[in-house]
Order: sequence, then structure tokens, then C-alpha cells
Amino acid sequence: MSEQPSRQGPRLVPLGLTLSSFLLITYLLCIIFGLIAPGQFHMHEAWAPLLPGFEWLTPQGALFGAIGSYLYGWYIAVLFVPLYRLFHR
Repeated sequence: MSEQPSRQGPRLVPLGLTLSSFLLITYLLCIIFGLIAPGQFHMHEAWAPLLPGFEWLTPQGALFGAIGSYLYGWYIAVLFVPLYRLFHR
């Protein structure tokens, strides 16, 4: 029976997929909430500086926002995993 080598901390791919999915779902929920309750909260104003190409209520802007949200998850994972392993030693 072969044993898996032990790894310290989280693995990059599962964490990247998890964070990317979380941020994408959060982004989509904010967009949906903005459409359901316009004028209540203005989350699109918070997304605009963080997501290049994002424009409120345009198909192209929504797509760029979704792509940017997903990529931010991978950005966090790519930085977090090596830093975690470095400081966990």
C-alpha cells in the first residue's frame, strides 16, 4: 500500500477553485440583488474600481466582472499557498 506524501497546508488547485467560485458567486449575487432592489445598495460602485472593464447593466461589463472575480480567486490562492507553506515551517 503506497502512502501519499504529506503536504503542509492547503493545495493550490482546490483552494484556487474554491476561492474563485466563492468570489464569482458573490459577484453574481450582488448583481442579482442590484437588479431586484435598485437604489437600496450600490454595490456596482464598489465593483467598478476593482474589476477592469466592469460596467453596470451591460452584458460586456457583466462578463468582464465575472471573469475578473474568478481570476481574483486564483490570484489570492497563488499568493496564499506559498506564503502559508513558508510561514508554516
